[in-house]
Amino acid sequence: MASRHDLKRFRTNLADELDSATLYETLARIEKDPARSKLYGQLAASEREHARVWHNKLSANGVRVRAHRRSLKTHLMRVLIHTFGPSFVLPSLAAAEYADRDKYANQPDAAHLSADEHRHATAVQAVATEDKQKRTSVGAQIADAEAWHKGVTSGNDLRAAVLGANDGLVSNFCLIMGVAGAGTGNKAILLTGLAGLIAGACSMALGEWLSVTNARELARTQIAKEADEIEHTPDAERNELTLIYQAKGIDAEEARRVADQIMRDKQKALDTLTREELGIDPAELGGNPWSAAGVSFCLFSLGAIFPAMPFLWAHGVVAIYQCIGLSAFGLAAVGVFTSLFNGRSAAFSAFRQIAIGLVAAAFTYGAGRLLGVSIS
Repeated sequence: MASRHDLKRFRTNLADELDSATLYETLARIEKDPARSKLYGQLAASEREHARVWHNKLSANGVRVRAHRRSLKTHLMRVLIHTFGPSFVLPSLAAAEYADRDKYANQPDAAHLSADEHRHATAVQAVATEDKQKRTSVGAQIADAEAWHKGVTSGNDLRAAVLGANDGLVSNFCLIMGVAGAGTGNKAILLTGLAGLIAGACSMALGEWLSVTNARELARTQIAKEADEIEHTPDAERNELTLIYQAKGIDAEEARRVADQIMRDKQKALDTLTREELGIDPAELGGNPWSAAGVSFCLFSLGAIFPAMPFLWAHGVVAIYQCIGLSAFGLAAVGVFTSLFNGRSAAFSAFRQIAIGLVAAAFTYGAGRLLGVSIS
């Protein structure tokens, strides 16, 4: 007879496997690429097999296995897959699989499942990497140097959206609480909140616009230098192409033949060297700076509006309490979304986000209180 601890472990493993199977089945239905859809179907079948192992262990110990209830994270991921497509969640799913690849390593009765988990992690990571390579250029990698904007051009749109909204929510919540702590009137607090929203959103939008614009300009400069080298030092560029194809596994003679053929067309040579040597997609050049700025503005505003809204209809202490409650709700939502790519449970991530946000707001409220008293 298994111990209580083992029975709890069996239930946890069963739930995890069934949740994973549900996600892969959803991906298999939505994915338009036949090869990827087939892969997701195979992963789902494998997860179902793993779930059967834990179901049988529970049954063998006389435990009545109830119908599975999908976790909040699973429901959320399925909604995102249906709404935005598989590519939107792939980076988060790959990170989660990688984090869980060793979950059976220290479970002696599950050693035979550990190798499967490693294969799953490798397969999903390969798909995510392939997807990212199709969408990423050096310009996008340069833009990655920006703080929360990192995900916007790297393929992890979910992470970027969550962190962008979190920036707006926390910064405006703390700003409003600091002003409220100073004993300022309702109109002044509302004005401060709206001003903080607009100023912060404009700052984020401008930062993103500059980031993408600079990335595009740098990419154009690199392409122009490459074109000049093709024009004035074609032999050196031919040798570079030869080395590139040799690095891909082509033998030296064949690599030289391919390089000679490509160099006959300067435009084709420039396109090839731009992609292979510089890692830049000439058609993309890091994305559109205006759309990037617009997304940044909207994401920041989405988070920043939460703490400001109560002051539109309430006054005094009531408005402050509603501000705290609405901000806590927003922080919890951010926490739930971050659980999709941090490997922690939705409840833990939501609680942690609320706790950190409230501590930060309490600090600024106290600072505002002290400054308000000293100034008055």
